[in-house]
Amino acid sequence: MAQKDREKRVESLPSVEQVRRELGKAESIDDFFGREGIFARLFARTVEEMLEGELSAQLGYERYAAEGRNSGNSRNGKRTTQLQTSAGEQTIQVPRDRNGEFQSSLLGERRSNELEEKITALYARGTSTRDIGEMIADIYGVEVSAATISTITDKIWPLVEEWQSRPLQPLYVMLYLDALHIKLRHNGKIENVAVYIALAVDTEGHKDVLGQWVGEGGEGANFWLNVLTDLESRGVQDVLIACVDGLSGFSEAIGAVFPQTIVQRCVIHQIRHSLRYVTWSDRKEFMADLKTVYQAATREAGETNLLELSEKWSQKYPAAIRSWENNWTELSTFFDYPKEIRRLIYTTNTIEGYNRQLRKVTKNKALFPTPKSVRKLLYLAHQNIARKWSMPIPNWAKIRNQLAIRFEGRFPL
Repeated sequence: MAQKDREKRVESLPSVEQVRRELGKAESIDDFFGREGIFARLFARTVEEMLEGELSAQLGYERYAAEGRNSGNSRNGKRTTQLQTSAGEQTIQVPRDRNGEFQSSLLGERRSNELEEKITALYARGTSTRDIGEMIADIYGVEVSAATISTITDKIWPLVEEWQSRPLQPLYVMLYLDALHIKLRHNGKIENVAVYIALAVDTEGHKDVLGQWVGEGGEGANFWLNVLTDLESRGVQDVLIACVDGLSGFSEAIGAVFPQTIVQRCVIHQIRHSLRYVTWSDRKEFMADLKTVYQAATREAGETNLLELSEKWSQKYPAAIRSWENNWTELSTFFDYPKEIRRLIYTTNTIEGYNRQLRKVTKNKALFPTPKSVRKLLYLAHQNIARKWSMPIPNWAKIRNQLAIRFEGRFPL
């Protein structure tokens, strides 16, 4: 039976007559050597038969042999893969065994590397370990445990640490600070934990995430002080403008490390905060009056309109008006700059957009077991996001000249 199967496999390989017939169909050079050309198809069929022979040798019996029924392992269909050749990538059908033990010497380490690459790529997109295992089993016929997935993704850990501790530039033009929140198992309990993100714009107008720090508990100014101190220790000497939300103590933490940095408080966060005190029936009218404050052409016009807003609404909504008055210095920073810079700093949308992309990855993770698992996933997600940051901010040449004039001596051309 084994001899017959070997003869059948040899017969299924391309014969001289088959090659002659294929060659007779050719009309152009691409029909010979293209990705779907004659030689590519014949090569793929040859490799597939060789793989079938390898699997038969490993199982100890040929296809359709009776002794295979009680061998403890058997064939289990095929999977499609790409094989890199001198003619380009060729699609071939690789036979699978039910126990997932078949390793082809023809494909060498490529299969193992391919599996690891696929697992890491799925993990980077927030796919759960259970779903990763099911996908790999469906495609490759290989059982992959959660522990194995963790071991594979742990291989990128040295890259995570190297990235987090890399030296930074001495000057950043803008620094956006914000946090996202995840659920983390900590000391036997499930806690809501803040992950601190620092996104900067360098002197060439390129965005760069300077780091991701997993805190303990909710967001706080004390931990932000640790983050800023870490940036300083890694080489940052000066930041021109820092854009932050309304967290209490934020400005003091920034001033303690970078005393020359100008702070712009996010106007959008301030609007959301003040509307919490305004009833739904008054919100439309209140917002129309409020827009005259933060959309004014100058700081002086904004202050005048803030006084009018206070006269009209302070008795009914004192907390909403008081929040604007108390924080006006940091809310009005953007009035000192031209429109190209204003749109970059009056809100923290730049980093919030980045965090939204991270949340698309973390949303499938109901719970992280360790801070290390958080950092691995966010690092991989960041690498996918940052690939698109190849160009500087629009109108950067004009913005750069404006900043050089405004911050003469601190931002050299």
